Amino acid sequence: MASAWTTCLFIRHKDDSGGWYAVRNAAAGTLWRIPWRFGVARTVDPSYSLRCVVFHNISAESPFTQGMGVSITPSAFEAALKFLVRNYTPVGLQDVLTDADGRGLPPRAVLVTFDDGYASVMESAASLCRKFCVPAIFFLNAGFLDNHRLAPDNLVCFVAAMLGMETINAAARAVKGNSIPELRSLGEVFSRFFPSISLAEREAFLNALVHLGGINELQLAGEAGLYLTGKQLRDLASLEFEIGNHTYTHVRCRSLLPEDFAQEVDRNKAELEALSGRTVRSFSLPYGSSADLMSNLVEHLKLSGHEAVFLSESVANPRGADLLHLDRVSTRASVDDNLFFEIEILPRLRAMRNRLFRGFGLNRTGQKAPSRGRLAAVRGKNSTVSLERTQQ
Repeated sequence: MASAWTTCLFIRHKDDSGGWYAVRNAAAGTLWRIPWRFGVARTVDPSYSLRCVVFHNISAESPFTQGMGVSITPSAFEAALKFLVRNYTPVGLQDVLTDADGRGLPPRAVLVTFDDGYASVMESAASLCRKFCVPAIFFLNAGFLDNHRLAPDNLVCFVAAMLGMETINAAARAVKGNSIPELRSLGEVFSRFFPSISLAEREAFLNALVHLGGINELQLAGEAGLYLTGKQLRDLASLEFEIGNHTYTHVRCRSLLPEDFAQEVDRNKAELEALSGRTVRSFSLPYGSSADLMSNLVEHLKLSGHEAVFLSESVANPRGADLLHLDRVSTRASVDDNLFFEIEILPRLRAMRNRLFRGFGLNRTGQKAPSRGRLAAVRGKNSTVSLERTQQ
């Protein structure tokens, strides 16, 4: 068993390939068959308190989401929700804010969240959450409500699926020049290219995709109907679900300059509050990376009325966790053993790994961790431009 813990400790939560996946599945099946499995989990890291899970698109994959790893079928989502209700105590945002130190929360408290505002959450998830009495937070981008345009990730996925990575690279070269390294996958677009460009450059890249692909974005977005409408947002709020901020246009927050906060953070909060009639009290970082949670952004979020901030690095939240740095587990699993392993075991192991690396001044990949000041210094200094893409 010790060797299994050691092996799993360094598994990255998005690395589901080859032998690692087989090892993980074997460990999950073995642990789930142990009658005292939750007790075993506590021996790994007894401080794990609030469990947070995040879902995105409650639907089968389409050309707009293929390869993003954000889709789970309604039947698989229902199975996951049943697992949570059987083994945990669902709580709402107010419960978390009231018991900030975690000691007043019920045993195995779990908070369910949804990112990106896909229409499928209203079509499938909301009714199931109501059925099983599960509170939830829906983190939305007001810029895509009513389907007048496509979110950057969905546009990139669609172009890659229909036209290939050659078109993606052509658009990137149109913005950054021919010296830019080739982008070989969607993952490289989202994790390497997007963080390296300013908002203005991202807008130019997206416009280049639309042009090179011969896409009528307004028509395509309307026909796809990927996102919630304003009416559906109001319906969600009327069902007593919490509405949260996810930036106006789903940006990598490390690319934001302080003068961009009004456009991406404040505008989104104001529009969601106006449409829903509810106060927006929480913020979810697009892409979920702690590298995007810059100190100046944290300060702005506090001053603008956000009481909780959520990431998605699948790391355990200890008792007394910082409300402005709450982690969530992103899962598409629907089988009990895999859900247990992803929610209960791997987050504890990653927390142990992170504490170990911090002791040596390293980040979770084993590299020397850059300071937040150095991260801020390497960002582009391009001024922001209008974020409204030309509609056709």
